[in-house]
Amino acid sequence: MTDLIAKTNMDRRLAEILTPVIEGMGYELVRIRLMSGKTKTLQIMAEKPEGGIEVDDCADISTAVSAVMDVEDPIEDNYTLEVSSPGIDRPLTRLKDFETWEGYEAKIETHEMIDGRRRFKGVLQGVEDGEVLIEIDQEGGAVVIGLQFDWLSDAKLVLTDELIREMLNQRKHSGEIDEAQYDEVETFMASEDDAAENS
Repeated sequence: MTDLIAKTNMDRRLAEILTPVIEGMGYELVRIRLMSGKTKTLQIMAEKPEGGIEVDDCADISTAVSAVMDVEDPIEDNYTLEVSSPGIDRPLTRLKDFETWEGYEAKIETHEMIDGRRRFKGVLQGVEDGEVLIEIDQEGGAVVIGLQFDWLSDAKLVLTDELIREMLNQRKHSGEIDEAQYDEVETFMASEDDAAENS
């Protein structure tokens, strides 16, 4: 279990309890977080092995997780359970995520300083020998660097037009989106007068 899927000791304990349940249903755990607040929130991100997840899937996972949590009772206080998809600008929590999303822009943070920095933003270039490859801009131009997966403390895709197009294409090809249900979208530029009125 990597720190990216489950950060705190409590997250890791919950992941140990819930991963077999989620995987037994044919899904993969992407991230689990117990968030503090007035009422604690247990956030679970999951998806199918081939990617994607439906609202009904989330409901099924929620029902199964609730049943196990009632028996195991690892959280003392009241809490709210949220089960969701990783979203478009998804967290990258497993080594395979960095291969799957090769060619897309990402933000990566490391536990320790590496060459004087902990934050890296660039285009993912896949994985090699347990290292995440990312192309970053430096003074001399673009350079590909390798970061050991164990060094990472946080990583997520950057929301770009290209990424949104790719996600829409995937949903269209998988049948999730039926274009016949939607009217044509018209794009227009607002004039400066309109912008002033709306501000």
